[in-house]
Amino acid sequence: MSKDFTVFAGTANPALGAAIVQALGVRLGACAIDRFPDGEVSVRICEPVRRKEVFLVQPTSPPVNDHLVELLALADACRRAAAARITAIIPYFGYARADKRHERREPITGRVMADLLEAVGIAHVVTVDLHAPQIEGFFHAPVDTLTAVPTLCGALRDRLPSDLVVVSPDAGRVSLATHYAQCLGTPVIVLHKRRESGAQTAVTHVVGDVAGRACLIVDDIISTGGTLAASVTALLQAGARPEMIVAATHGLLLTGSRDRLNHPAIREVLVTDTVARTGGGRTCAWCRSHPWSPVPCGGSSPTARSATSTEERREERRYEVTALS
Repeated sequence: MSKDFTVFAGTANPALGAAIVQALGVRLGACAIDRFPDGEVSVRICEPVRRKEVFLVQPTSPPVNDHLVELLALADACRRAAAARITAIIPYFGYARADKRHERREPITGRVMADLLEAVGIAHVVTVDLHAPQIEGFFHAPVDTLTAVPTLCGALRDRLPSDLVVVSPDAGRVSLATHYAQCLGTPVIVLHKRRESGAQTAVTHVVGDVAGRACLIVDDIISTGGTLAASVTALLQAGARPEMIVAATHGLLLTGSRDRLNHPAIREVLVTDTVARTGGGRTCAWCRSHPWSPVPCGGSSPTARSATSTEERREERRYEVTALS
C-alpha cells in the first residue's frame, strides 16, 4: 500500500483509530482538538497533508452533534490544507434513523448529514451496518457500507445451542437477521413492534415458533435497550427458553440500558468497537488489532465461562467487544 496518505482520529473513538493505524503499519496523524469554555470546538492539523489522501476516523456517536461538528472541522481543515482526497471513516453513522419524514413538517436529518459532509470536502464515506441503506442515496459521493455480521457470527458460533433461532426485533431488521441466519444456518423469527415514544416500544406479536428454543436477538444498534427488553419479554411469553444472547454492531449503551439488559434470561451481550466503551458498558481491557477479529473482554476464552446460578450469570455476563480494526 502506498504510504502517501494520513489517518487522523477524532475524539469519538481514538482507540479505534490507533488500532487501525497499527494494523496498517503507519503512525496516526498529528492533530490538536480542543474545546473552548462555551463548547465550541478548535481543530488544528499539525502536519502537512498537501496532495495526500486523508482518512478521518470519527463515529458520530453520542454526543452526536459534538462529534459531527468535530468531524466537519477536521475535514474542512484538511481541505483548506490542500489534501488531495478526504475519506470519512464513520463506523457509527448518527442520524441514520432520520431517513424519512413521519409527519408533514419534519426534517430528513440523514440527508442534512450527507449535505454537510459533502460541503466540507468529504469525497468518500465508509460506514458499518448503516441503519437505513437508503442513506447512501443521499450522497453524491461514494458510500461503502461494511458489515460486522460475519465477525459477530464467528465470535458466537462455537457456543450457540443447536436449536437456536435468530430473532429480528422488528420488521426493519429482517434483512440483518436473515444475514445472521444464513451465516449460522438457523431459522428467523420476526417480532412486530409499535413505537410508543422515542425510547419506548411494545411488541405486538411474534411471527414464528420459539417454544422451547434458545434465541439470538440481533440488531444494528443498542441505544436505550428498550427494544431488546421488550423483545425478551415477548419471547419468554411465547415460550422461548430463558437462554438468550444479544448481538449488535453498535453498542451505544446509553444511561439505563445496562439495567434494562440486566435480565436473567440474557446470557450475554455482544457488540463491536465502532463506539467507544464509556459508562453504560464495561470497558474492554484488550482488543487485538486484527481485521474483524473477535476479542473477549479480559482476554479469557469465550468457552471457559461457567455459571451454575442466575446470580453467577449476572455477575459473569460480558459486554464483549469485537475489534473492527
